[in-house]
Amino acid sequence: EARLNLCIYYLNQGELTNAQEVIKDVHPTQPEEYILRAVVAAAVGQETMNAEMIKESQQNFQIFGASSTHCDTIPGRQCMAQCFFLLKQFEDVNVYLKSVGPYLQGDDKYNYNYGISQAACGQWRGAEVSLDAVQNEEIKNEFSYIAWKAKTKIHCGKPQLAWEAYLSLDASSKSYTLLQMIANVAYQMGYFFYALKAFDVLERLDPSPEYWEGKRGACVGSFQMVLAGKEPRDHLPEIVNMLRNTSNPQVEYIMRVIKRWAKDNNVHL
Repeated sequence: EARLNLCIYYLNQGELTNAQEVIKDVHPTQPEEYILRAVVAAAVGQETMNAEMIKESQQNFQIFGASSTHCDTIPGRQCMAQCFFLLKQFEDVNVYLKSVGPYLQGDDKYNYNYGISQAACGQWRGAEVSLDAVQNEEIKNEFSYIAWKAKTKIHCGKPQLAWEAYLSLDASSKSYTLLQMIANVAYQMGYFFYALKAFDVLERLDPSPEYWEGKRGACVGSFQMVLAGKEPRDHLPEIVNMLRNTSNPQVEYIMRVIKRWAKDNNVHL
């Protein structure tokens, strides 16, 4: 028991190597031992991208969760959910997590996992509710949480919140990854103004033809949304300013079209 408690202590401190060292000679016979070995193997396996450790974790979760004595308990169902999570079988994850939801709705880790799993299945409204319920600041500062929540907000019609999430990050490879996601998902969902803002930054960081094509399409899409009355006219000056950031012969033609319409409709650019 002392060894298990020490392992839990190291896990809580984020000292995965020490946790692994403590638990490596424990051959599970008790429920706590199966769960702890599974948790350590999952944490270390994901940290080091070790497929064998992730497989070991999945198997230990399954041994405990599928056992006749624990399959209908809350810990048993949580273990089966984790097993399927590692297998990326998110439909199955949702079945198990939904079944224990009434008992764990205030649990931040539960809401985090359930939010990701629902999002992975395209259940965006449920994912939004679960991710919004997370209160733990450490989880909320994880890039994975920020990225999944931003993607969920776009799918739920709130792209401005995804953009605010990007603005809250310091410049890094992670913020660049988030920017790419916002650009592509906002474009796919028809939120062209925020796609344009993202592609504009991407193009300034890396002036590649791919980003210009995305920016051009988002610009035209955003202008069309203004024409249709689905975006405010006061977006036009910002759209024009973002176009001016690009030195491409096609910019002048697009600018002429927008300026002509703006002049005819008394919109100041």
